[in-house]
Amino acid sequence: MAKETILTKEGKEKLEIELEERLTKTRQEIAERLKAAIALGDLSENSEYDEAKNAQAFNEGKILELQNMLKNAKVIKDSDENGVALGRIVKLQDMETGDEEEYTVVGTQEADPLADPPRISNESPVGKAILGKTVGTVVKITTPAGEFDYKIIAINRPGSKKKANKE
Repeated sequence: MAKETILTKEGKEKLEIELEERLTKTRQEIAERLKAAIALGDLSENSEYDEAKNAQAFNEGKILELQNMLKNAKVIKDSDENGVALGRIVKLQDMETGDEEEYTVVGTQEADPLADPPRISNESPVGKAILGKTVGTVVKITTPAGEFDYKIIAINRPGSKKKANKE
């Protein structure tokens, strides 16, 4: 049985756009590269042909991967729960330093630590520790760098202007 792919609505739309682009534009570009490389003659020593074939194989593999993810996609539906859930933006305060950090909790396919705010996986140490918890809760998070205590100081829905569920 294939693994369920947990996505936000926006994440599913991004995958659908990428799939459509790979099925149409990327496939066409690679076909043109192959045609041009074949026109050069002797394929046994034709690096352009080899590169185009490799690009074609990679693209077709990626298409299959995207189709499989979308086939097994479960889109996160926003609930009325007040606790930390997938798709929520969570502000944490380090109990030792007082520093505050904000994260969006998403499925593993959408995790992006460089996003603003960082998008962390529900399967990451931080994601696992805060899921289901409410504002005011102190959680112990075990990471490779050690154990840290964080207090959940706000939980917001994406796109909300007001600071909901703030302590």
